[in-house]
Amino acid sequence: MTAIEVRGLHKTYDGRKVVDGVSFEVGEGEVFGILGPNGAGKTTTVECVGGLRTPDEGWVRVCGYDPATQRDELTRVLGVQLQESELQAKLTVREALDLYASFYERPVDPRELAERLGLAPHLRTRFGKLSGGQKQRLFIALALLGGPRVVVLDELTTGLDPRARRDTWALVESVRDSGVTVLLVTHFMEEAQRLCDRIAVIDRGRVTALDTPAGLIRRAGAAKSVSYEDDGRIDRAELLALPGAAAVDAQGGRTVLTGTDATVDAFVQLLARRGITARGLRVTDATLDDAYLDLTGADQ
Repeated sequence: MTAIEVRGLHKTYDGRKVVDGVSFEVGEGEVFGILGPNGAGKTTTVECVGGLRTPDEGWVRVCGYDPATQRDELTRVLGVQLQESELQAKLTVREALDLYASFYERPVDPRELAERLGLAPHLRTRFGKLSGGQKQRLFIALALLGGPRVVVLDELTTGLDPRARRDTWALVESVRDSGVTVLLVTHFMEEAQRLCDRIAVIDRGRVTALDTPAGLIRRAGAAKSVSYEDDGRIDRAELLALPGAAAVDAQGGRTVLTGTDATVDAFVQLLARRGITARGLRVTDATLDDAYLDLTGADQ
C-alpha cells in the first residue's frame, strides 16, 4: 500500500523554480528520507505534502487525500513536525499536550503518549525550561496526538548534542515500529543511513537519485579504503595495479589504499600469496556521506 504519492510537483517563488518536477512514492510503514543541499527544495516539497503550500503544478496524495482540497481528512491521517517549531515559553508540557489533543475528535491519550516518549517526568515543566532533546520529544508527541498514519519530521535533530540526537533516532524507530509511516527530511547522513528504508536525493529542485542507503552508495561508486602499518614489503606500484585501485597515500606511517570491493578482495589475496600479516589492518566501508557528495557535488 502507498502512504504518500507525489507526482510532477512544481513550485516557483519570485520567478525562481524551487521545486521542478519532483515525484516519488512512500510505502506504508516506511521511513522515507529526503536529502539535499540547502535551498534544494526539500522543505517546500514536504510543505506541499503537509498542505502548507499549494503546488503550481503536479499533485500530492496522503493516504489517498489531496492536501490542497481535503484538509479535514488530511488532519486525521497526517502529523507534522516542522523545521522551525516553537511554543509559548510559559506553556507546560501537560498544557501543550492537552491543547493539541483538543484539536482532534479521537486523540491519542496524552498521558500514555507522554509516558511512551519519556515526557512523563516533565509534564509540569514549562516549554522554555526544556532541553533541546526534550523539546524535540514534545514536538514529536504533538505530531502523534491525532493518531496519524503518516508523520512528517523536518530536520528534527538539528542543534541537538550527540546523545540527544541518538535518543531521538531511537524514538523515530519506535514510531516506525508502531506502524506509522515517516517522511524524514535531514542534513545528517548518519541519521539517514541509520533510519531510512529509502532516500530521495533532491538537488536544484529535482530528484537526482532514489534508492536504499546501500543502493545510493553503490550507485555513486563511493570508494572503500584499506589501511595498514607499512613495513615496505608491498610496492606502491603493485597496489595501484590492483583491480579498481584509485589511490595510494602515506599517512603517518600507514598506507591507505582507496578503491572498490574488488580492490579490497585483491589486496587480501595479495597478502595471502606473499604470506604477509599486515599490522593494524583496517577496512573502511563507503558511507552515505561519501555517496551524497558524489551525487550532489555539494557540501552538506
